[in-house]
Amino acid sequence: MKKQHLRVYSGFRLGLFLLICMVVIEIAVPGKAEAAGSISLDAPAGGYVSDGGLVEIGGSYTDLYDIQLFVDGTAQFEVVLHDPDGDDSGTWSYMLDTSAYNGTVELVVRGLDTSTRYGVWGAPASLTVNNPAAAVPEVTITGPSEGVSLSGQVEISVETSSPLPILQVEVRVNRGPWEEAVQQGSAYVYTWDTGGLGDRTVSLEARAASVPERYGYSPTVYAQVGTGTHETAVPLPVQERAMWIWEPESYKLLLNPGSRQVLESFIADTQTFGQTPVQTLYLAVGGYAGYDALEAQEVELRSFVSWAHSKNLQVHALIAGGTTPAYMGAYEKYHHHAVQEMEQVINYNLAAGDTEKFDGINVDIEPYISPDFKDPSHFLQKEYLDGLQKMIGRRDTAGIRLPFGPAVPKWYDTSDQAANISWNGSSKWLSEHVQDLSDYISIMDYRDTADGSAGIIAGAAGELAYADQIGKPNSVVIGVETLDIANSGDPETITFWEEGRIHMEAELDKVYAAYGQSSAFGGIAVHHYDSYRALPSYWGPGGVIWTAPDDYEAPSALSGVPSIKSTDDQTVHLNYGMASDNMEVERYVIYRSTVQGFAPAPADIVGFARALNYQDKGLLPDTTYYYRIAARDLRGNIGPLTDEVSATTGSTPLKPLIVTDMNLVYGGSGVSVTLKVRDYDTGAIIMGAKVEGRFTYAAGRYTSGTTGAAGSVTLGSEAVLPGRQVGFEPRRIRYNGYYYAAGHDSPHTTLMMLDAWIQ
Repeated sequence: MKKQHLRVYSGFRLGLFLLICMVVIEIAVPGKAEAAGSISLDAPAGGYVSDGGLVEIGGSYTDLYDIQLFVDGTAQFEVVLHDPDGDDSGTWSYMLDTSAYNGTVELVVRGLDTSTRYGVWGAPASLTVNNPAAAVPEVTITGPSEGVSLSGQVEISVETSSPLPILQVEVRVNRGPWEEAVQQGSAYVYTWDTGGLGDRTVSLEARAASVPERYGYSPTVYAQVGTGTHETAVPLPVQERAMWIWEPESYKLLLNPGSRQVLESFIADTQTFGQTPVQTLYLAVGGYAGYDALEAQEVELRSFVSWAHSKNLQVHALIAGGTTPAYMGAYEKYHHHAVQEMEQVINYNLAAGDTEKFDGINVDIEPYISPDFKDPSHFLQKEYLDGLQKMIGRRDTAGIRLPFGPAVPKWYDTSDQAANISWNGSSKWLSEHVQDLSDYISIMDYRDTADGSAGIIAGAAGELAYADQIGKPNSVVIGVETLDIANSGDPETITFWEEGRIHMEAELDKVYAAYGQSSAFGGIAVHHYDSYRALPSYWGPGGVIWTAPDDYEAPSALSGVPSIKSTDDQTVHLNYGMASDNMEVERYVIYRSTVQGFAPAPADIVGFARALNYQDKGLLPDTTYYYRIAARDLRGNIGPLTDEVSATTGSTPLKPLIVTDMNLVYGGSGVSVTLKVRDYDTGAIIMGAKVEGRFTYAAGRYTSGTTGAAGSVTLGSEAVLPGRQVGFEPRRIRYNGYYYAAGHDSPHTTLMMLDAWIQ
């Protein structure tokens, strides 16, 4: 690998410093604490009722931040907080536009606990929307029935239910064009000629509209022409090595052809880190930023899967239950979303050519995120299993070979919440029920060491033993994490982000040594593509980073004009279109100024975004901010800037405080950071402010402290190997009557260069 400077790009908000140092004494990381925060969704007497207009939803909260409102399992919104004292307690509200809803809508609110950083959920509430104009028809295919041999001319019968007159009913066969069905009495009929199809199963779908372009869709019917499709089962192949590819990277692979060259270069590189090549891709196909891989982008999806097969790769569709948040797909009332998403993948495979078909499906529904997972009745665990069974049942009805693999945490065979789950006539560990149902599982066996009672090897032992017991070879894939997760409530010990690739590959070698001869072992899967690709051999001088192919061409301009909105006194939201590149757009560069017509310079960079949106938080009240955005590719080439957009923040009685004088030093017990907290307007130091932050790069400890008489606080990292690169990011600061204006910390820096040669 050729020599180059290691450029460290930080998307952190402000005041991030680097230090190369030696640390020899480990600092213990505290364990998880129970959440102390609380939140309510305060419905008025008689409940929330709307006629399709704006409805103010609200409640109160204590010791929480980052509060989100989830609507009917399909949408989420950031709420407005009313916190007059700046103590993370107060009231919250959101003006919900109900013009797109009709009937009963479930509302759920969640905040992050200030002590644990884990989610705290409020009790759900119902919103009744009396808005027939927004109703979508209920649509059902009443004939033909599944499992009945068909031939010749077949009438496809459709029934609808709607508070408004039906304008149009259409049917499509095996994802072909939508064809109009003709009304016959109370039903609608489309005559389908099955001639020439032979023995195969095809998908039948119907849709109806009572308002132009506003459709209700039927569940899929799998029609059996002749004897139907009965694909022969084959032994499950080893997935070594597998890799999750989430949005937006999955859509870059579909929409930006150069991204395929980057992917191929990365996964085939066995020299840089001595790793096993990636051979299986878990490709996310859920909707993203208005794109839909399984519908509007089907042509691009077929092209990508065919390309991947030409490179001897296996591709599994990656889905998450069709809900927001993803865990809601575990609830029986939301199963139809998960089943519909499963049917979309099945229907795609039934219609696709041999080289275009998915080789499996990876399902990431995580019911344990819900507080109901702790209910002693285990009702949610059972509903989750019911949902998986329904999804698998649709595949079996279609008669196709599509290995089904849920992603499961390592503790489904050790936690009290997963023990003695009575379902389908037997009482077992939740992991065992899932393994009984599924073709394979991907264990989220997230630890940064292989050995020990909490290590990767021990974490997979029970699942591997059970797979052997029930005779399912190659069915246990062991997943590991590379994502930077320190901002969450999870400890940094669950990811290899801080340790880097050399350490990760050494630990994975131990896993191969332990389980390589196990018939149940199906390989290792890495989560996920973006962070895996960015992971260096280690953070520090001499560290190696994977390098994309040479590229001297800048990305294109972003499509469209960015939209911008100020949501409160300190937050601005940006949304923007996608850019393209001859290789791949890695990040979107966000420039900000308080000067209209500014010419962006590196000092104006406030962040880097993976996705097509960015939240700029910690701003000043009653201030107009101006933004421009450009795309940056993997080799650092930056494309054209967007036009300038602006937004003005709201008012608040709180005063802004900032961080100054931040400095990292080496000490006998590790890396420590010292910083001061000041009033932004006067510069006066603030004593008694609670400061939270996390170390970065080779360290990941999240820690906190309180400023003393000099307005300063010193915080320590965990143990770090000698000669490693370490940084620090302030995250949250609380002091009565103030809020943290992180966007104006001093000094302010987002782009850094570590002047060290890479071998």
